[in-house]
Amino acid sequence: MSRRVVCLRHGQTLWNVEHRFQGHSDIPLDETGVAQAARAASLLAALRPSMIVSSDLQRAFDTASALGRLTGLDVTADKDLRERGGGQWEGLTRQEISQGWPREFANWEAPGGEAVGDVADRVSSAVRRWAAEVDSDGLLVVVSHGAAIRLGIAKLMNLPQELWPALGGLGNCSWSVLEEARKGWRLLEHNAGTLPKPVSSDDSPATQE
Repeated sequence: MSRRVVCLRHGQTLWNVEHRFQGHSDIPLDETGVAQAARAASLLAALRPSMIVSSDLQRAFDTASALGRLTGLDVTADKDLRERGGGQWEGLTRQEISQGWPREFANWEAPGGEAVGDVADRVSSAVRRWAAEVDSDGLLVVVSHGAAIRLGIAKLMNLPQELWPALGGLGNCSWSVLEEARKGWRLLEHNAGTLPKPVSSDDSPATQE
């Protein structure tokens, strides 16, 4: 067997429902998000994960903790797994962003926010670092955020940046599965765990369904 990584997006928050840019803002799960986390935990626990690592933001850590309670594993927080920083856009709706910053909105580059390349680098580095702590046939669960996961996966797969939008967004409490192969990482599943439905996250409008 090969080392695998499940990248799980956090459950729903009120800001997801309101289409607000969350970024580094520490927004909790709403009632639906708590239920989503419990459902995802019941499914992923059957895979017998070896380790659980999470973004330190509450919405991700609480999602990870639901799995930790079922598996008996501790959850380790890692700031490098945070969502893409949204700068001046955090807390604003997509409509407010598009009206106030039309040029930046078209490129999805928030004033004072993080560049996609920087996010891809920090998230992919974190995944590699923690995966190295797992046995060669083990399973690491990384709980993070929609844009952070997508960008991290794209970097791990060595996709050129112009192709990163080809990876669609992840729904709340959906996950993607990576496997470390001899010639690098490969994507086994993407946005699994839910029926196709619109994705509400901090990701680029081009990656929204």
